[in-house]
Amino acid sequence: MDPDSVKSTLSNLAFGNVMAAAARDYQKEVLAQEKVQSSSSVNQDIDLDELMDDPELEKLHADRIAALKKEAEKRQALKRQGHGEYREISGGDFLGEVTGSEKVICHFYHQVFYRCKIMDKHLKSLAPKHVDTKFLKLDAENAPFFVTKLGIKTLPCVILFRNGIASDRLVGFQDLGGKDDFSRKTLEGLLLKKGVIKENKAEEDDDDSYADRNRSVRSSINPDSDSD
Repeated sequence: MDPDSVKSTLSNLAFGNVMAAAARDYQKEVLAQEKVQSSSSVNQDIDLDELMDDPELEKLHADRIAALKKEAEKRQALKRQGHGEYREISGGDFLGEVTGSEKVICHFYHQVFYRCKIMDKHLKSLAPKHVDTKFLKLDAENAPFFVTKLGIKTLPCVILFRNGIASDRLVGFQDLGGKDDFSRKTLEGLLLKKGVIKENKAEEDDDDSYADRNRSVRSSINPDSDSD
């Protein structure tokens, strides 16, 4: 037999053996992976079943449902008391309104004062967000008795009540930067600091950041666009 032919035959046989071995190894690896996946699927099912029957988990779920229900009932009760909206009241309603809730914000305003309208706009947008606090407005011209009793000399004047007692006030815009263009967020931060409203995590975005978000979106679409 030709030596070259013998060498070629042996080489082919060796290559065939290598390929066969590789095929067997691959088959074993596939079977092993399938077995692991099948085992972990069974374990996952068992773990989920155990969790579904866990009495501690059931208690946590029941407690959460009860807390949500209680919170919803509280919000409904507050709304029946006039919370959740910015309302105008008369002088005759004043005492009943400010003593009927734990936390009350009352804006004494004048119809023709431009700065009173700015304050109106911001308080109106805050009222639905902070249902725990009652937001009111009272025409100072129609309530001279309370204007005198509360020592109101500058409008707008926002009186903050806690349990029926005037605990603090915002006079004009002096605590808001002294300018007309203060943001709703600035007013909200000041009211938070004074403790007449509480932080609302569910509503982090506000109208004041709307323009910034729009500019950010436009920039991401067209990086060469001019900012407003």
